[in-house]
Amino acid sequence: MTRHEETGPLSRIVSVDRLRRSDGNLTVTASPEECAALARAFAVPGIRDLVGTFETSGPPSAFRVRGSVKALVTQVCTVSLDPFEGPVSEPVDLLFTDTDPLAGTDAEDADVPDPIVNGRIDFGTITAEFLALGLDPYPRKPGITFEPHLEDTDEPPLAALSALKPAKD
Repeated sequence: MTRHEETGPLSRIVSVDRLRRSDGNLTVTASPEECAALARAFAVPGIRDLVGTFETSGPPSAFRVRGSVKALVTQVCTVSLDPFEGPVSEPVDLLFTDTDPLAGTDAEDADVPDPIVNGRIDFGTITAEFLALGLDPYPRKPGITFEPHLEDTDEPPLAALSALKPAKD
């Protein structure tokens, strides 16, 4: 199994100990190769200028991660089928904990924190996941509108199908 299969095309693993010793600010800047790999993974023509900026804070057993993920993404318009580039900007607000996040809670009613795995948090994965959340599932190029095709007729819908019916003798 390769590193990308284990962590994904964008990975920036940071130890919790390092976060505790730092000023709490962290920036993830994706390389052109990482952007190309994410574009393939998300089935979009292109991603560039992908940056995640984060601030961390919290008690020893938990970390609050706040920030934003921004990029320029090329998508294909679902109306005109033309590629176009547009900005994506997603706010990030996550809680990580190294304790069992489900202990003593009703998972349906609780905002379950993400786990700290082996004393580390992958800020690259956070960046990629929030970029994916920011992608429009039905992108539309600016200025393009969808005009439904309307028949100019007084016939009821499907009336033309009666002409296909065989004649009765």
